[in-house]
Amino acid sequence: MLNKYARAFFTRVFTPLAAFLLRKGVSPDAVTLVGTAGVVAGALVFFPRGSFFWGTIVITAFVFSDLVDGNMARQAGRSGPWGAFLDSSLDRVADSAIFGGIAMWYAGKGDNLLLCAVTVFCLASGQVVSYTKARAESLGLKCDVNGVVERAERLVGTLVAAGLAGLHEFGVPGIQWLLPIALWLVAVGSLITVFQRVLTVRREAAELAELTAAESAATGEAQ
Repeated sequence: MLNKYARAFFTRVFTPLAAFLLRKGVSPDAVTLVGTAGVVAGALVFFPRGSFFWGTIVITAFVFSDLVDGNMARQAGRSGPWGAFLDSSLDRVADSAIFGGIAMWYAGKGDNLLLCAVTVFCLASGQVVSYTKARAESLGLKCDVNGVVERAERLVGTLVAAGLAGLHEFGVPGIQWLLPIALWLVAVGSLITVFQRVLTVRREAAELAELTAAESAATGEAQ
């Protein structure tokens, strides 16, 4: 849901920037690569040390490249399978770095193996949420269900909570628990979303099988 409304808003906001970069000869692929590299660096340099505020600032500065590159491709008339493939693939890399960095903190100085496990589950379930839709569509099945928690909700919820929790470094008390709460919510929401998509694809597969059987029967009677 967040993705539906926020993407439209930020697309309008970043249209001038996208046009400027195109005039300067920057390619959409270059923006995608630099944005991903920035997110990965911010997540893996700051989060494992528990520096969640500054890590979130760096990640946020680069994460919007996901909107800028697509905007650039549309303006340049270069939207196509390659750009979509690169963008989706590097999104998975960025997500893995964010949750991986948080997991490294809890496995190390954060000293909380339960929250480390929850974070790893968020990472894995997020990948499965994306995979279920991609795999269904590759098989010719629809997966027209957004679910409770998609990528936008996972990232926004986690990064906002991480950034606010990071204010603990500056002496703001009692706020560091926002991140664990957000991780639990993302984990549960992602699990529900996976089940929603699996059930949707199961229904689509059953309907397709029935349609195929009916068409085969009709063909046999015609012969």
